Amino acid sequence: FETGTISTFLLRQWNCVPGVNKIRTVKLNLPDWLVYQPDGIVPDSQWVLSCILRASVRHTGYDDTEKSVRAQHVANLKPKPYLSRRVKQHQLCIAWGTQMLTLHLLSSIYASTGESFGITKTLNPHRNEVLEYLRVKAISFPCTLSIWIFVTRHCQEALCGVFHHINSQNSYITPAILLTKSHLHIQMNGESQESSAFLSSFKVPLNVWCNLIVMFRFIIMFDDTEGYFVIGGGKYIPGVKGYFGPVIYHGRALYSLSLHKLGKARSTEVVSKVLSLLLQAGCLADTRALHMSSVLYSTGLGVQKEPFKAWLLGLLGAQKGDRLALLHLGHLHHLGLHGQPKDHDLAYAYYANIAQQTTIDRHNPSPQQTTVEAIFVNDEKMLNIQTNENHHIFQWLKHQARRGATEAEQAIARMLFWGQQGVTPNILKAVRHYERGAVQWEDPVSMYDYGIVLLQGHGVEKNIPKAVTFLKKAMDKQGHVPAINALAWYYEHFEKDYKQAIQLWEQADLLMCPEAAFNLGVIYSQGLYPGKPANQYIAYKYYLKSAERGNIRGGILIADIWTTGMPGFVNRHPSDAVWVKWAAEHNGYLGSILHKALDAHLKNDRFTSLLYYMMAAEAGYAVAQFNVAYLCEQNSGGFLDPDYASDCMWRYYNITIQSQNPNTYFIRMGDLFYERHGNRQKNLFSAAQMYTLAALRNNPQ
Repeated sequence: FETGTISTFLLRQWNCVPGVNKIRTVKLNLPDWLVYQPDGIVPDSQWVLSCILRASVRHTGYDDTEKSVRAQHVANLKPKPYLSRRVKQHQLCIAWGTQMLTLHLLSSIYASTGESFGITKTLNPHRNEVLEYLRVKAISFPCTLSIWIFVTRHCQEALCGVFHHINSQNSYITPAILLTKSHLHIQMNGESQESSAFLSSFKVPLNVWCNLIVMFRFIIMFDDTEGYFVIGGGKYIPGVKGYFGPVIYHGRALYSLSLHKLGKARSTEVVSKVLSLLLQAGCLADTRALHMSSVLYSTGLGVQKEPFKAWLLGLLGAQKGDRLALLHLGHLHHLGLHGQPKDHDLAYAYYANIAQQTTIDRHNPSPQQTTVEAIFVNDEKMLNIQTNENHHIFQWLKHQARRGATEAEQAIARMLFWGQQGVTPNILKAVRHYERGAVQWEDPVSMYDYGIVLLQGHGVEKNIPKAVTFLKKAMDKQGHVPAINALAWYYEHFEKDYKQAIQLWEQADLLMCPEAAFNLGVIYSQGLYPGKPANQYIAYKYYLKSAERGNIRGGILIADIWTTGMPGFVNRHPSDAVWVKWAAEHNGYLGSILHKALDAHLKNDRFTSLLYYMMAAEAGYAVAQFNVAYLCEQNSGGFLDPDYASDCMWRYYNITIQSQNPNTYFIRMGDLFYERHGNRQKNLFSAAQMYTLAALRNNPQ
């Protein structure tokens, strides 16, 4: 083709025997994407303008060089113009999922004069109840929009219309793609209904066909049946002067459709059929699909194990900021797995990224995040306290809370806000419980929690004076330590009263508050302590103290210092800097995966539970690694191939002994070496090694 791309096909083979010459006819079937228009089954056709067909007869057994060629001929092919190709008459139905996911808003070329005239499109809801349910469910999903455009003159107004969406109140809604003099102006409505906009960094060139692919990687509100779409100019804005080619948008329900199919699976056979959907979703920038595909190739669950392909998919997901993909790559280089080099500096780069994202995510709670809870699937005591809003445990707590039991009120609010103990996050409901505990029961813990949500505006309108009132009540009533720290932050952040802030932080630090120690470290590091110069060593001591008390930000800074060193005080030792892995593993998106895995396990959905635990295990989370090994060992109902189950058990039990706290896992590996499993013989020496390592860590067993 004119792009220089070459495709080679072996058509026929014959035996060469002496005799009369024969003429043989070989039929060449050209690929659908070169012959037909795209229609949902035929993929996006290529804009091929010219192509050369080369036919050759070769001897077998030779390298693919000119020496092997006995005869060849070349012909020019002239493909029909992209928009003149015929539609293929398929002998099959288009799948529901395909109809639902891709929509062609413009299938021919449109000549735009640059005036207030354009193409208006309205879309109707599905008549089928199932499709309409899935469409509505996907309104808050990201989407991808593809527009071909040929601009002949730069926009002469403030803004010119490329593609925009108008609602029933005549307002711009997601997406609005406009053109300034030469840059794209894009605006959309986020999940919280807030509008945002940005300018593209590149200029749209003149007199060149451009394919603009706009991928919304975060959740936006996009109801495609609300209002109408405009291609080019409309009632409120002039259009771009030039031409429009095909305009297509893809709804991002592919990942959900994949999960729906996997959720019905009772064995690994369905995975290979769903993988193509996941990869397509990944091509549309769904990072969750990229990570899940990477895990499937990494573990060989239902597909052929391909570590290199798993690594490439992991790179794609990590580059787009997927939290689990970043953890996964950090884990690979921390231990040197799947053929990747063991490199602590490289591992730290990934872990530091996800750890920093974790601190941001924790200040922006959402239903997509859940607290990371270390729950082993063989721990019956912990499994028995898992609940949900319809469970008798949760209902009993609600009953107790209504009667004034402050601990029950705290527990319900905490479960709902952070998604703990199996409860789905619901910030609005959580805030109502915080408020009742603070106002009606005057509970110091609830006063603090309610003060914090008022201070940050989570699930309630931000009200700083009211927040400070409740924080002071919490401090005065029982000397609530987190409230002391929060008030200090208020005085430092809003009043700029460093003296008062430091006094409160020092008081909270004496009461072992991890956040107070971190904040004092910042004060000393930046030289904000009245009458004292900056002192990085004292700051380091406070950061270390905060990290040892469990503060994530303190752990990140300590890891950074250990990575770069502190001349005269701390030598560089990057192998210990992977301590930041601990901070990274507090990420709420990891918690959400663990929540789904445990929920599936409690519902006896073994395959889904194993899949989600594998996603967390491949990110390096030790508890998930143990759970995968345990599920593979049990192989309840025989849903896994016995050989795969045995290898899976050994692999994940073995990898757990390389975790940061491997005490429990040494015992299990010792048992495996002592017992005989499958083709593996007893290994008493290795068993003794494992038991010795556990004994040296004071494990009584």
